[in-house]
Amino acid sequence: MKKRLLIMLVAAFVGLSCSKDDDVNQGGLNPNPTANLDIQDFMWKSLNLWYFWQAEVPNLADDRFSTNAEYTEFLQSEANPTAFLENQLLFSEDRFTFYSDDYEEFTNSLTGVTKSNGLSFGLIAYGTNEIAGYVRYVTPNSDADGEDITRGEFFSGVDGIELTESNYIDLLFGENDTYTLNMANYENDTFVANGKDVELTKQENFQENPIYVSNMIETNGQKIGYIFYRRFLTDYNDELNNTIGALKSQGITDLVLDLRYNPGGFVSSAVQLSSMIYGTNTDDLFYRRRYNPKLQEVFGSSAEDNFVDQTTSGMSINTLNLNRVYILTTNRSASASELVINCLDPYMEVIQVGTTTTGKNEFSVTLVDDPDRDGLPYVYTAARESFINPDNSWAIQAIIGRGENSAGFSDYTDGLVPEIELAEDVLNLGILGDLNEPLLARAIEDITGVSGKRDFGVRMPAKPIADSDSFSRNQDLMIMDNLKPISKNDE
Repeated sequence: MKKRLLIMLVAAFVGLSCSKDDDVNQGGLNPNPTANLDIQDFMWKSLNLWYFWQAEVPNLADDRFSTNAEYTEFLQSEANPTAFLENQLLFSEDRFTFYSDDYEEFTNSLTGVTKSNGLSFGLIAYGTNEIAGYVRYVTPNSDADGEDITRGEFFSGVDGIELTESNYIDLLFGENDTYTLNMANYENDTFVANGKDVELTKQENFQENPIYVSNMIETNGQKIGYIFYRRFLTDYNDELNNTIGALKSQGITDLVLDLRYNPGGFVSSAVQLSSMIYGTNTDDLFYRRRYNPKLQEVFGSSAEDNFVDQTTSGMSINTLNLNRVYILTTNRSASASELVINCLDPYMEVIQVGTTTTGKNEFSVTLVDDPDRDGLPYVYTAARESFINPDNSWAIQAIIGRGENSAGFSDYTDGLVPEIELAEDVLNLGILGDLNEPLLARAIEDITGVSGKRDFGVRMPAKPIADSDSFSRNQDLMIMDNLKPISKNDE
């Protein structure tokens, strides 16, 4: 049965058709070879196979075209690949598929290698059209890490120019690799330049370590572990496992996992982190994947991930075997961060502290022009870069499915709502990992049952409008990196 479905799928990704004209190739639809349509051809064929909403997009239907001429005419309907993808192929309710015309830069960014100065900041509008920025955190070992700038500071200008609604994008997110932030104080409901300037330079190929802070907090007779984890990156799974092991050796009884700015990443990292927190019973279902109807029939029961007892490299998982975990969130907590919360929930008490998450319950893969990959056509892997069409460097980070936990729950497109709601206060951000940082302090109060009598009121001076992540191309990701091939030998 699965072999017959495989044949159907292979026919689908090259364009299923019944020959009505002599110019239809027996192997399926192909564009006019004299036309430069490699990019559009790749976009249609890869999405026809993998796209989660393939059945809801009429232009992606298996029987959409009956002749090569009709197919070629469709590919020529939009000369601009971006317009072709967005206008002809993407589902109207798709919020998260994105793309690039440079797959090398693109795939580097997915693994944490980017051009960056290491500063994460938020932006707020105040007054008539003024903009101010506040520092969320500084990435360790980055250019910003060597400068005099810390979490909670403000800036109101760049290169001596006051930030406004009309210029902040060019000044902060333009092509300039080096700029100088003009720092400011918040006084009398406005931001006033304080004379301090900080020059920052973006570094090429900067490698981000997602484990920013890890410590053990001993308070009121309890030992509480804390980890600020920025992204789910597979290259750091072993280091994360060692971090959990170090906390375990210190005898922690509770864990606060800080995902407040974590936009997601690789599913395998989410599974391994969850196993470090809850347990390593490999018979327990962690996550079930739902694909488009034709792929779901092929993947079937293989579209499931259980808890694991080893990291990707084969290292034994250091598990805390907890029965509850505290997770700090904001609206920047997305995708794989939400996966951890949702999929741990059936097994343990997950207490979310902060604000509602993004609401990304879908996963994606990176698609490139490599149709001949055995078992997984078009799915990117570094080992096959030499097989990618040299005339087409485009990549699509396409939504290919939706995930649910072991109880079958996946309906959180509006975000996961915290049990303890507390918004960050830009006037009192605190130090990440410090006992008195407001979100961590609130979690500790719940753990110990002892109130610190802190003022958790939020005094946001103005309306948030954007942040440094808003213009990044690698945000809000849940990447399927453990897809099982569509086996040619399955009967």
